[in-house]
Amino acid sequence: MVRTMKTPSRQIGAIASCVCAALFASTMLAQGPAVTPNGARNVVPASPSLPISFGDLIQVNVFDNPDLSAQVRVDSKGSVELPLGGTIKVNGLTAVEAGAVIATRLKEAGILLAPHVTVLILEYQSQGVTITGEVHSPGVYPLLGNRTVLDMIATAGGLNENAGKIASVFHRDNPESVRQVKLNVSVQTPGSIAESDFELLPGDTISVSRSGVIYVIGDVGRAGGFLVEHNDRLTVMQALALAQGANQTASMGGTRLFRNSENGRIAIDFDLKKILKGEASDILLADGDILYVPVSYKKVYSLRMIEAAIGVATGIAIYRP
Repeated sequence: MVRTMKTPSRQIGAIASCVCAALFASTMLAQGPAVTPNGARNVVPASPSLPISFGDLIQVNVFDNPDLSAQVRVDSKGSVELPLGGTIKVNGLTAVEAGAVIATRLKEAGILLAPHVTVLILEYQSQGVTITGEVHSPGVYPLLGNRTVLDMIATAGGLNENAGKIASVFHRDNPESVRQVKLNVSVQTPGSIAESDFELLPGDTISVSRSGVIYVIGDVGRAGGFLVEHNDRLTVMQALALAQGANQTASMGGTRLFRNSENGRIAIDFDLKKILKGEASDILLADGDILYVPVSYKKVYSLRMIEAAIGVATGIAIYRP
């Protein structure tokens, strides 16, 4: 015996809602993920505070009407061309506002009785921020909402090992006006962070500076170039310590510093021995400086004579009957 069950009216309503949701999901899946011109399939939702501008690529989705849905690019007049809705101006509108305008056009044209339209901004042509310099992933990134300089640098993968502590920001509307942001926020006070890390504008360019490099050559333990982390200044003694100190045969009195100037490279002679003894002030180095510690041939000759004497004495001691 088969028993039939009566379905309450509110259960029927719930079932109908689930069916509508399933139909909407299947429609979106049938359309597939949006593909940008460079092949990327990541859809970036539009920020409510970010308007559509010239050259932007938008995705128009009309519920239960895939034939009316399309990817369109905003032309130079700020308009888009829909498959059946004709030309609609969307420049200056947010994604939500553009969806409402398109829905109104479809309804007024008699194409749909109650259209439901959503708009996604897939590509920001003019609203992006260009990040260059010493970051892990330089490029153009969309400005989604209100973002600061540090936010956008984090979006670009953060600073690399060669980054300095200053980022310069250039505004597209006023390229001559350059603002600088200090990136070593760990040593900043909350007030100074608020003053330096400001909100960006569409079209801004962020350029992260490179750390300075100083070179130590000559008769030292490890000659080479050394990065000055975050553009901090080094002194001669600190640079010598990075080079593992001077060798025994170094000529301390003949140390020379080569520095770039407006008139070319200049040479500065000083006595490294006096600096090490505290009899002279330590010299502050600049980016690109070359510290040269020469070899003292007298010390080399004396050291070899001492080594030879030690060798002879050792041979005599071994030869003793």
